[in-house]
Amino acid sequence: MKKMKREGILIVISGFAGTGKGTIVKELIAGHDNYALSVSMTTRNPRPGEENGVAYFFVSREEFEKTIAEDGLVEYASYCDNYYGTPKSYVEQKLQEGKDVILEIEIQGALKIKEQFPKSLLLFVVPPSAEELKRRLVGRGTETMDVVEKRMRRAAEEAQGMEQYDYIVVNDDLAKCVEQTHAIIEAAHAKPFRNAEFLDKLKTELKEMAKGE
Repeated sequence: MKKMKREGILIVISGFAGTGKGTIVKELIAGHDNYALSVSMTTRNPRPGEENGVAYFFVSREEFEKTIAEDGLVEYASYCDNYYGTPKSYVEQKLQEGKDVILEIEIQGALKIKEQFPKSLLLFVVPPSAEELKRRLVGRGTETMDVVEKRMRRAAEEAQGMEQYDYIVVNDDLAKCVEQTHAIIEAAHAKPFRNAEFLDKLKTELKEMAKGE
């Protein structure tokens, strides 16, 4: 029987600061060929060692605003006088190639993406407890206690939107968490609505065979 065409999934991974979502994304990309990390477009200047099309797509402010006007971005925002956004053409190209495209963004951006791409898969990474989250933030040793407390307050705010995600992933053990995340994504490929073409073909063939009996 002809193999089903694998349709790429747009995956949004969010989570509180300190949950390890960035590490999870890196592990998924490194361990599996079917993932592609979305490359953002930005108006900021390249830093030493950054390659265009790998770290970011570096463009002028005029080009970025032209892309906005042409509805060429999945989502975008402005930080420190520079634009950052996700090119729609890059995402759509990778999805057509059968790649699962990963976006690591916050809740507001995730919900906007769900509106534009109803088939997208939203995953929210959480710690095993609030106490453990604070311990990890403190353990990083890169921020003052004031910043840690600010991040904890931010986490309390972001927690209000967790129910709008498709799946919650608890990052207690990194290896198990990465394995679970990959398993969720693989299972999502088996959803009937992602295999509509195959199912329609199968139903047609079954009807034709039923007529011939």
